[in-house]
This record gives sequence, structure tokens and C-alpha cells, in this order.
Amino acid sequence: MQAWVGIDVAKASLDIVLLREQDRHHTSIPNTKAGFRRLRQFLKKRWRDGVHVCLEATGLYGDGVAEFLHQHGYTVSVVNPARINAYGESQLKRNKTDRSDAQLIADFCRTQHPEPWTPPPPAVKELRSLLRHLDDLLAMRQQERNRLQAGETSPTVLTQLQDHLTFLDQQITTLQQQIDDHFDQHPDLKQQRDLLTSIPGIGDLTASRLLAELRDVRAFASARQLAAFVGVTPRQHTSGSSVRRKSRMSKQGSPSLRAALYLPAVVAIRYNPFVRALAERLRASGHCQMSIIVAAMHKLLHLAFGVLKSGQPFDPHYLHLPAATP
Repeated sequence: MQAWVGIDVAKASLDIVLLREQDRHHTSIPNTKAGFRRLRQFLKKRWRDGVHVCLEATGLYGDGVAEFLHQHGYTVSVVNPARINAYGESQLKRNKTDRSDAQLIADFCRTQHPEPWTPPPPAVKELRSLLRHLDDLLAMRQQERNRLQAGETSPTVLTQLQDHLTFLDQQITTLQQQIDDHFDQHPDLKQQRDLLTSIPGIGDLTASRLLAELRDVRAFASARQLAAFVGVTPRQHTSGSSVRRKSRMSKQGSPSLRAALYLPAVVAIRYNPFVRALAERLRASGHCQMSIIVAAMHKLLHLAFGVLKSGQPFDPHYLHLPAATP
């Protein structure tokens, strides 16, 4: 027999619902290591075998409990929140509470059988933490620059802003060096970064973000699956003979990855021969600039998948190579 567990994750707490045929149990625990141990006791007391745990991908808040349960032998699924939301709408869900959300996630797990999740390798997890902290520092520096340019006249405030900017610059420089050192310490990651940066438009930082957030591009079955995961595939809206809305980007994947690919796509339209040719065709057929950039993002992901899957750097003459003779 099987039991299904839904976890609604918040910063400070976890709401848990366990489903077992017609039986249902609920509890709420702190989102801490001590709370994780209580959760394990809760599960062991009510069901010992065949437990499938499901939670939404909510960033750092859910990582701890997902890794804890995986380490203790439970089947864990970490699901895109858009899938849970769509499932709730299909069930005509009306209430919105932590407990009802946990129950919905458990029912989604019971009926949809989401794929098992595995934690990222330690090297990838560390890289992701370093890059997310770098993004925070860059955002803080931009905020301070904006304040400095806003017309502040107090000498005291101006001095403190300058001092804080100097400190942030030092922190960013140090962290960037630590990221480079991290790649030097992990040759496989460094080789993958070098493959990605061979693609015109993808620099060191974009390559690093792709490796950190996607974990292992080579695990995707196809480039189309990778593009769908990031959320740059088109969403069509047609019905009958009269409804013909414009196709739009699905945006059902990672917003941070889409943001990371935007400027590289703009650069690739100018300097990457494959992307430039695609952009020229779309421009000639009347596509707007934004749809061209989205298509460029999609193309960059296809190229990234290709170089990582083959282990060969980008070759601008690939399509023009002579066919091999038998």
C-alpha cells in the first residue's frame, strides 16, 4: 500500500498532510532541523513503507526538508508551483489555507505521480549559493548607486554611501574570485563552463548561472525539454476559426534563468551566426523585437544543450561541414 504526503512550505513552518486511502492526517512543524526530525517521527508512526512526499519548488525554504527526507530514504518530488496551481483550478479549489494547500499537494502527488527529485551535487549546490549571494550584492550595489545619484546633499549620508559602495565593491571582487576558484577545484564544472562560453553570447557569468540552476543540462532528454523547463517555449492560443491570439512565452520555468538569458540573447543576435540568421528571418517575417529576443534565448538553450551533450565546443561552421563519405 502507498501513502502520499503534501508539504506546504513557509519560511518558518511546514504544514503536512498525509493521505492513505480514506485516511488523512495533518500536522504543522517548524521549518528547522528539529522540525524535520519531528516530521520523520510523524511519518514513521503512521506509515512505514511506500511514502511519496511532494512539495513545491520554493527556493531555499524547501531545500532543507527535501534533502533531509531524501537522505532518509523517502521518495521526494519537488514540483513547479504552476503545476500545483493548475491542478487546484482543475479541482475547483475554493479555499486557500496552509492546510488546504498541503492537502492539495498530497492529492496531486497521489493522482499525478510526479517524478522523483534528487538533491544537487555538493559542488553545484555551493556554486548556486555563491552566485545567488553575488546577485544579492550586485543588487545592493545598484541600490546604493541609485541613492547616490538621487540628489542627496547631506555630507554625512554621501560619505556613508561612498563607504558602503567601496565595501560592496570589495565583497563582489572577493566573491567573483571565490567563484573562479570553485571552478578550478572542480574540473568537470570548469569543462562545462568552457563549453558554454564557446557559444558567442554566453559569458562566464551566464554559463555559471546555467550550470548552477539547471544542475546538469545533460540529464534533459532533449533541447526542447530544456527550453520548456526554463519557460521560453511559445504558448499558442487558438480556438475554432475565429480565435487567433499571438503566441507568447510560456514563462512556466525559472524566472531567474530567463532573466539571465535576456542580455546574452541580445548580444547573440549581433555576434552569433546561428542566432543572427534566425533573428533576420523572424524580422523579415514581421515579428516584433521582443519575440525575436525570446527566440534567441530559445536558440541559445538549444546550442547549450548541444555543446554539453556532445562535449564539443561551438562550431560556427557546423552546418556547412561536408558530409562524411562512407
